[in-house]
Amino acid sequence: MIGIDIIKISRIEQFYTRFGEKGLERFLLPEEIKEIRRIETIAGYWSAKEAIAKALKCGIGSTLSFKDIFVFKEAQGAPTFELLNGKEKLFNISQRSLSITHDGGFAVAVAFILRQ
Repeated sequence: MIGIDIIKISRIEQFYTRFGEKGLERFLLPEEIKEIRRIETIAGYWSAKEAIAKALKCGIGSTLSFKDIFVFKEAQGAPTFELLNGKEKLFNISQRSLSITHDGGFAVAVAFILRQ
C-alpha cells in the first residue's frame, strides 16, 4: 500500500509561530522534537505521518494517532518509521519505506507499507 501527502511549509510555520513547542507536542514525540532543526523538517514529519496513515488506509484518528507513529532517520540518514502502542502488531507490517522531501515551499512524503 502507498500513501502520499503534501503540505505547504508556510502552514506549518504559522502553526509553530502561533503554538510554539506546545504545538509540536500535539503531533510529535519528544525524540522527534529533539531532531528538529528547521521548519522544513517539521513539515516533513507532519507529511510523513499523514502519508503513513493513508498507506494504512485508516487516516489519523481513533485507530492511529500522530503519537502512534515514530519518524526517525536510519544510520545512513534515510527516513523511516515505527508504529508504537501496539499498532505495529495491529497492522502486521512486514516491509516499509518512507521518503520525505521539501522544495518550492512544500513538503512531500511517500510511504510504502507491505502487510503480511
